[in-house]
Amino acid sequence: MTMICVPLMVETHDEAIRDAILAAEHGADMVEFRIDVYFEDQEDSTDLLQDRIDRILDLVKASPLPCVVTCRPHWEGGEYHGDDDERVSMFEALGTSDHPPAYIDVELATYTRSKNIRQKINLAVDHPKQKRTLSTRLILSTHDFEQRPSDLTRKILAMQDEKACSVMKVAYRARSIRDNLEMFELLAQRQKPMIALCMGEFGLMSRVLAPKFGGLLTFATLHDESQTAPGQPTIEELIKLYRFRKINKDTKVYGIIGWPVTQSMSPLVHNAGFEAVGWNGVYVPMPVEGSYESFKATMLALIDSSLELAGASVTIPHKENLVCVFPVLDCTASFATIHQAANTLVFEVDEYEYEGSLIRTLYSPHPENTDTFAILETVRELYPSTQGLRVMLIGAGGVARGAAHGLYEQGCVIFVANRNHSRAADLAKEVTNGKTIHARSSINAITLDQAIEQECDLYINCTPIGMTGGPDPEGLSIPIPDMTLPPETVFFDTVYNPIETPMLKAAIERGFRTIDGVQMFVKQAEAQFEMWTNKKAPADLFDQLVREKLGSDS
Repeated sequence: MTMICVPLMVETHDEAIRDAILAAEHGADMVEFRIDVYFEDQEDSTDLLQDRIDRILDLVKASPLPCVVTCRPHWEGGEYHGDDDERVSMFEALGTSDHPPAYIDVELATYTRSKNIRQKINLAVDHPKQKRTLSTRLILSTHDFEQRPSDLTRKILAMQDEKACSVMKVAYRARSIRDNLEMFELLAQRQKPMIALCMGEFGLMSRVLAPKFGGLLTFATLHDESQTAPGQPTIEELIKLYRFRKINKDTKVYGIIGWPVTQSMSPLVHNAGFEAVGWNGVYVPMPVEGSYESFKATMLALIDSSLELAGASVTIPHKENLVCVFPVLDCTASFATIHQAANTLVFEVDEYEYEGSLIRTLYSPHPENTDTFAILETVRELYPSTQGLRVMLIGAGGVARGAAHGLYEQGCVIFVANRNHSRAADLAKEVTNGKTIHARSSINAITLDQAIEQECDLYINCTPIGMTGGPDPEGLSIPIPDMTLPPETVFFDTVYNPIETPMLKAAIERGFRTIDGVQMFVKQAEAQFEMWTNKKAPADLFDQLVREKLGSDS
């Protein structure tokens, strides 16, 4: 079982024990006492080395949970600037005490620097004069807060070959989510118990999925402000949001791929959905920077890895990239291909029996577009008949593309307004493609200035304008205050965070009808969930969770 360890930067004895008790109450298995400053603190000149060591011994003895003791030097990302010999003497005292910690964590660089240091640390974990069996074990660790170390393989082999080393720990800042895949491979090939984690915004996946690949432990903080390394989730997020205790080697992995993804509600609803229907799955953020090249490289790496990705949501800016990549993967998906954009990836695993064993083989990925489904369902609920309905689409990206194709097929009169007029024109041409679906169907590209003068029944914002964390969170995708429209006009925003976007707020102030993005989000998530699990999605739960979460954040 992969343990959850809560790191605590110790400032005072009482605060550290209080936080350790809180960690236990929240479900942690261990705590790490980071004593970098606490051990070095020498405000009182009479505070001798033995006095400081005694303080650490008292701390370990009072801990309500098994603990790791770490005194990380500044040159490896810590805050200890003191003497190395004193630090090693403290480790020796801990290992030979009556109440030793479960582990002491020592940097590989410290351990290999001198024979004297190795002898003292070995004494702490394997004292030859002790008749009792010691429970202290040595974690040898290496950290890089900038990037993957070029000599990573050499360091791992050095830790692996060291007899005194009970646990190998590797942590470095991920430059992309592909770095997580290497960590999973390291865990799969480990010769000893191992902790392998990526730091930073790209590294969350390695922390959440540690149980799937057999990591000894993962780190989680009590709250966001108490991180001891970048990218650590809170223990509440780990246990409640990601269902950490239920992740095992057979857990199916899903994710949201886009840039940015930190504000997405998808992990919240899909993980809750998996829990509600008893599905062995976990859904994690998978941030991929905006270029087509990054997206393509990441998708190929994910599919070719041991992750066994079972499905994904794809969001801004990769909805169009998804369809472009799939010919490379030798896949077809007529609906998504026609619409030239997709927001969902479904992986089907071919299984067959061989010599009494079930073999999981070829992945068959299919892109789908549940955005189109959600928009059409939302519009049809409002307008029983859509033929001749005048619709203004603001934007010409992935969401607009799906909406344009779908609404055109429903007989709508569509206007596409986009900042880049040529993209709008290309979309209009692509949708018609010489075909007539309904006699009343039409689509025309116009400028944003012309959009103000065009009177429509329904306005749909398909851009990220107004989105929390987006390029223009306070902006209006269309200048509603400058428009004269009948009161029955409807404004529909596909942005769901915040629930009341600037566009919807302006529409409400002028008495127009509105549809918020949560309705669309829930419908598209519901369709995704059912594609992945073949089970009915708990749509009411999805809606409740999103509205509660966004309401509490406002």
